[in-house]
Amino acid sequence: MKRVLLVLTALVIASGFALAQKDLKIGHINSNVLVQQMPEFEQAQKELQKHAKDLESALGEMQTELQTKYQNYSSRADSLTPLLRQAKEEEITELQRRMENFRTSAQEDLRKKEMELQQPIITKVQKAIDDVAQENGFTYILDAVEGGPVLYTAPSSIDITPMVKKKLGVQ
Repeated sequence: MKRVLLVLTALVIASGFALAQKDLKIGHINSNVLVQQMPEFEQAQKELQKHAKDLESALGEMQTELQTKYQNYSSRADSLTPLLRQAKEEEITELQRRMENFRTSAQEDLRKKEMELQQPIITKVQKAIDDVAQENGFTYILDAVEGGPVLYTAPSSIDITPMVKKKLGVQ
């Protein structure tokens, strides 16, 4: 009798889980791909490339200055007094240090600029995803970003990309 009661209880609990899972509506999207398809993304990339070229140009000017100073020093090193030689070497070393600091700062600046340019696009896409999820009664939306945590997408998961594209007006 206890065994039958235990089996019946287990069946009731199992059927409760099955019913609870029927309420789940799961969708998926690759938000990175969608962000890259946004018209604003191309403009942001152009602006980022221009910024990168400006930084490269400034670094190139510093490189040219370093080469000129080094060539001048090399051609006159034998005729310089030890004090002047030391001063020129320190000047060249200082310029190399400034270039390295500039290179590091430029890389950080470029990363910040990229985030600054892409954040409004990401926010817009996220809002569209949220709206589509609410309008269509999704319980979860998984981001199927390549290399991300989603390892498997079941056939019952709905690709919401077309709905989000429509919401954003993207082809």
